[in-house]
This record gives sequence, C-alpha cells and structure tokens, in this order.
Amino acid sequence: MSVINRGRGRLICTAMLCTAAWLAGESVASPAQSATTAMAGREPQLVWVDTDIGDDIDDAFALGLILRSPELKVLGISTAFGDTQTRARLVDRFLAATGEKEIPVSAGVHTETDNVLSQAAYAKQFPDKKHADGVAAMLAAFSSHPGQVTLIALGPLFNVGAAIDRDPVAFRKLKRVVMMGGSINRGYDGKNGELHPADAEWNINRDPKDAAKLLLAGVPLFLAPLDSTQIHLQPAVRESIFVLGSPLTDQLTLLYHQWMAHSWDHNVTPTLFDPVAAAYTFRPDLCPMEPMRLEVDEKGFTRKVEGTPNAQVCLRSSEASFLELLTTRLGVASK
Repeated sequence: MSVINRGRGRLICTAMLCTAAWLAGESVASPAQSATTAMAGREPQLVWVDTDIGDDIDDAFALGLILRSPELKVLGISTAFGDTQTRARLVDRFLAATGEKEIPVSAGVHTETDNVLSQAAYAKQFPDKKHADGVAAMLAAFSSHPGQVTLIALGPLFNVGAAIDRDPVAFRKLKRVVMMGGSINRGYDGKNGELHPADAEWNINRDPKDAAKLLLAGVPLFLAPLDSTQIHLQPAVRESIFVLGSPLTDQLTLLYHQWMAHSWDHNVTPTLFDPVAAAYTFRPDLCPMEPMRLEVDEKGFTRKVEGTPNAQVCLRSSEASFLELLTTRLGVASK
C-alpha cells in the first residue's frame, strides 16, 4: 500500500503491553508452533505477490514477512502503480540481498502519478534490466497451477484489472485473492490517534474501476481494510528488528531511512497495513473474516450493501499476536 500523506494513530498495544497480554494467557499459538502445525503433512501455499513497494514502507515489511514464512512459496512478484520498472529493480535488490534471487520479478502496468517513489535511490544502486510483463507472468502462473495460487494484492489494482481484461478464464483459475484495501467503518486514524469515519482508502481510490471489476470477477476475495490493518510499529519494536543485523533486517533498515528522508508529512512510526493482509494468508486466526457484499464508487469509497456476499472482510485483527508473529519471523535467517 502506498500513500505518503495519511494519518497515524497510536499503537493500541505497545511491546510492553503485548508481553503482558501474552503472559496473561491469550490463547494464541506461538509463531513457531503455528508454522509447525501449518506445515505438518502438507506443501506450502503457492502465492503470487503484486506490490507497489517503494513509496510507503509497509510493503517492504510485508515482503519480508512473506519471504520468511515457510507456509508460503512465492511463484513470482509483480510491481504495480507508477514507475513499475524502478519498483521491480528495487525488488531485485531486496531479493538478491536476502538470498531469494531465484524468485521471478516482473513489472506491471506503468501509470502516471506524482506520488513520491521514496525508495528509488535503493533501487538505482542495483543493476538495471528489462523486466517481463507482470500481467502476462501472473496469468501464466495462475494457468500453470489451476485452483492453487493465492494472489496477495498489496497495491492499487491496475495489474489485476488488466489481467481480468486480458484473460478472464485464466484469472478465474486463482484459488483466491487476499488483499489490503478499502475502508468499511474506520478511516485513516488522525495524527493524535483520533478515529475517523470511512475513507476512500489509497489502494482503492487510485484505481476504483479495477477494484469494482475485481468484486465482480467471481474469484474468492479476502479483504483486510483500514478497519483491521492500522497497526503501528512503535520505536522500541522497530529497533528490536533493525538491531538484529541480518541480511533481511538490514534491507528493511535501509528502506526505512530512505522512506523517512524522502517522504513528507508522515509520522516516524510506520503503519503496517500490508503485512496484516500478508499474515492472513497463513494465520487467518489473526484477522477473522465475515461475509459482506461490497461496492466501490467512482471516488474510491468501499460500501457495504445488501445482497449476496462477494467478499470476506476482516474488521478487527489481533494486534498483539500479529506483532509477535512479525518480529519472530523477521528474525529468522531464511526458510
């Protein structure tokens, strides 16, 4: 998810409060136990990641979480929104530095935008190359593994809409789409933690037409909106990740500081929108879903309406358990 000027709320559960919640006996398995249980006797889930990494910092944390989760096997990564070639170059460097360079990277639909690509310098320190067509690459993956691939959509839906238009039959071979996007009851939190009503959320309002198209595509859709994804990475928890000094956490540290230097009007504390959606793919207990029928209007508002459900929606996530999962997984050397 990419947006530079958006409100930040306060962290409901700081690292100390999270620890207290776990000690009080919250009934959630540890990340290690969950991974062992999830992987026992079955293959990892096949996933395709579509991301607008390079503007905000939460995409990088989401990608790190995905790469360090043995429940997932990444078939490919496509970049979305704006300068998708530079975004793909950023992913190339991130994967090379974290020991994952065998994952194919492709560039999606280029779009015009004045949004700041805050981490462009990170990308430009890596050799450039021509990337494959992201839409064609994702459709090929869906067709090669019918009914098996989860699309993790973490940005505006230009690539998704293009894939539906180009080959709707291949697109419907997806197992499901897990997406960060939308706003049902809760909008972006204010800078002092004040709650606001529903907003036109970034991933939807950059491309409402393709968001509406996805709702009608006939593929199971699991949506993590603003209501459940405004989890803030407070300084103590953030530094506990950065201080690890692993290849992955070093990349996150570099990208965080570029985001800080080249963004404007934002809090120093990142909001982890996208990692919540990524975590849902293998830890659905962290963000329980309920069926809804949704519509998207031309201004990018996501409305709950009457009728047959076309999405599963998470309105509240388990913040303490999510932060435990994130910090544990980012500390893992490799799968």
